[in-house]
Amino acid sequence: MPNPTIRATLYALTDRGLTREHNEDTFLVADLGTPYPMRASERIDHEVGPRGLMYLVADGMGGAAAGELASEMAAVTIHRHMVDVWGEDLDVSEGRFVRRLREAVETANGALHSYATEHADVRGMGTTATVAGVWGERLYLAQIGDSRGYLVRNGETRQLTRDQSLTQRLVEVGELTEEEAEQSARRNIILQALGPDPKVKVDMSWQALQRGDLLIICSDGLSSVVRKADIAQVATPTASVESICADLVALANERGGPDNITVVAVRFDGDGLPEVADDEPGYHEFLTTDEVPALALTAAIPAIPRPEPPPPPARRGSPTGVALLVLAVALGLVAVAMWLRAG
Repeated sequence: MPNPTIRATLYALTDRGLTREHNEDTFLVADLGTPYPMRASERIDHEVGPRGLMYLVADGMGGAAAGELASEMAAVTIHRHMVDVWGEDLDVSEGRFVRRLREAVETANGALHSYATEHADVRGMGTTATVAGVWGERLYLAQIGDSRGYLVRNGETRQLTRDQSLTQRLVEVGELTEEEAEQSARRNIILQALGPDPKVKVDMSWQALQRGDLLIICSDGLSSVVRKADIAQVATPTASVESICADLVALANERGGPDNITVVAVRFDGDGLPEVADDEPGYHEFLTTDEVPALALTAAIPAIPRPEPPPPPARRGSPTGVALLVLAVALGLVAVAMWLRAG
């Protein structure tokens, strides 16, 4: 009798949007049982093998050349680590897979930071990264910044990742509602990116899969203007992964296309997956045995303003003194609230 199989059908699409002069986003998808990633926008059908699959979206920052370089370096370094290190690992287990995924993101951060330190023309470059790895019946996500992973199941979209942003922290301490955070002028301020600092804390989460699940990974060029309900309307069970990506990109552009837009859509099926998974979709933190629950980030980590599209008549420059004061007060509130919670 043949072994149960898990199939993944995917498509990926990236678009410059209507405001940016360059596309600083990138995507990468890969069967980790082979050394070759897939970078083109084409439909691909995979079976999940013993080494698993990987899907990545990175959103670079720091200006055209620096942003494009940062996202590309991150994608290539993360993939290379998974192929070279995880691909040769003798311990083929869940814990080791997650560890290698986290290591890959940390390795990419070190590579970007070292390169930027040595090259003044790209100093300060950085990139977000949302990396999804499939191993067995589970999905594992490594998160830096505010690109996102979503799961569409039974007509409903749930966010699988946790933004590393100022507004997310204010939501967590009760200073903002999710609706207020989506409209906040500070939603472009992220607390972590790959490259600017020598070390990062990778946020790891997991999700059990069931037949028919649809994974969406995207940059904030989509999530900033397209809501979860919009994704569910587009990502119907009968829609192809190609049309889902194309329709989501078109919707973001209809709403102004304020940033680069990248979407990876993956539909899972096969008798290796249960018809109904044991857990509800959502953010589930993954802690390994060498970790303990802790508050994720504090105000000690510097905020990283993401570049905004140029408002007329001139592009926004450095934050004003008032803006910096507002940001400092907000970060202070986060620190105090977290200290009180810890106490």
